[in-house]
Amino acid sequence: MNKIAIITGGSRGIGYGIAHKLVEDGYTAAILDINGLASYQENFDELKAMNPDCIYYQGDITDRKVREDFVALVVKRFGRIDVLVNNAGVAPKVRTDILEMTEESFDYVVGTNLRGTMFMTQLAANQMLCQPWEGEKRGTIINVGSAYSTVSSPNRAEYCMSKAGLSMLTTVYADRLAGEGILVHEVRPGVIDTDMTKVVHDKYSRMIEEGQFPIKRWGYPEDIGNVVSLMCSEKFVYTTGNYIDVDGGFHIRRM
Repeated sequence: MNKIAIITGGSRGIGYGIAHKLVEDGYTAAILDINGLASYQENFDELKAMNPDCIYYQGDITDRKVREDFVALVVKRFGRIDVLVNNAGVAPKVRTDILEMTEESFDYVVGTNLRGTMFMTQLAANQMLCQPWEGEKRGTIINVGSAYSTVSSPNRAEYCMSKAGLSMLTTVYADRLAGEGILVHEVRPGVIDTDMTKVVHDKYSRMIEEGQFPIKRWGYPEDIGNVVSLMCSEKFVYTTGNYIDVDGGFHIRRM
């Protein structure tokens, strides 16, 4: 039987790039996404063509019942969860100076990026604890963070804070679960060509052209998928609580 990978926010962009790569690797993908399937049917059909057991569940990760029902469905159908990829995330609906940020915007971003992820991870981890070891581990949890977890952007501070919190979530879950055979990692994308970056595409294209990124190109969802694939593999079992920057070298401090 194929291993089971849950990917939140897997209908498009980075999440779909991850789902596609894991299905290529032989996983069955169980996608939880707030978007209706009709808008992304072509993407899901491609996954189903590779593995007809893949499933898609529409729901909001901030909703406790949605999380519980989805995990229960996955366990009932497949009997286990081998991988959880916490990719679901949002940016502020309006970029606003931190001095004018609203509580509603803060709650919207942090509720999805951090709170929803926190309790989704709790559910999946408790399920993994019920499962037997396979090789050197019981399961893998991967959080999709951001280069902006350590880079200040005062006009979308709620996003930066949510991703900084996600990094600590990675650390504390890694600490708690290492002895139980559950490994927890973080991947930090930089400028990735997705719907989320469309509104600032020209800005980042100029930055790339000006050499502000050592690797002078846009990142793509498959770049993230390739790193997640490695983290899920049996070649990545003597590390936990770490992160990998997938940002074209943007994190490098240069003179």
